[in-house]
Amino acid sequence: MAHYNKFLIVGLALVVSCTTSKPTVRDYQKDVLLHTNYGDMELRLSDLTPKHRDNFITLVKSKYYDGVLFHRVIKNFMIQSGDPDSRNAPAGTPLGEGGPKYTIPAEFNTTLFHKKGALAAAREGDDVNPQKASSGSQFYIVQGKVWRNGALDTLQVKRLNGAIIPENRRAIYTTEGGTPHLDGNYTVFGQLIKGFEVLDKIATVPTSSGNDKDRPLTDIRIIKAKMVKRE
Repeated sequence: MAHYNKFLIVGLALVVSCTTSKPTVRDYQKDVLLHTNYGDMELRLSDLTPKHRDNFITLVKSKYYDGVLFHRVIKNFMIQSGDPDSRNAPAGTPLGEGGPKYTIPAEFNTTLFHKKGALAAAREGDDVNPQKASSGSQFYIVQGKVWRNGALDTLQVKRLNGAIIPENRRAIYTTEGGTPHLDGNYTVFGQLIKGFEVLDKIATVPTSSGNDKDRPLTDIRIIKAKMVKRE
């Protein structure tokens, strides 16, 4: 009976944990704060991508991201996190394969694109993932770069198969910057609203060229991720 009671208590704890991690209506009016050892970044999730929004909120509330590293950082491109295997990974360990055993269907929306600060979902490549389904936990925040119109014209031909970059996006890519070649390939589901200086600081740190390519030489960690009141 004592063992039964112990298992019952553990089971109830798991049920309560799963239940309390699910998004609520109030969560949809909040933002996500990533408290890192390099500073704080605040993210606003998009209601236009409900599957990604709800999944991210659930992971944040269940403390899934607490302790994970920004394991892949590329200057003028993006900073990537969300691999639970990174928490205690020693230097030299290849990262980027960890996460829950599910994917999220792509949720592309023409109003959400890869401007600076865009929050987007990482995924496996088209060769094994032609539906462009997103990783269950890994995400990146775009740093990107400011583009010239001529460079965007070239990009349209060489990387976008002639697809036209809309004028409203051009205006942003040529002033604020971003990574336009990722549009329509990776789901954007939110936007950085505070902490751009932290994004830039993280994006410019020295990184490895070894087996753990692009991992910062000094660990950059999400100490805590939490829902916060929207201002």
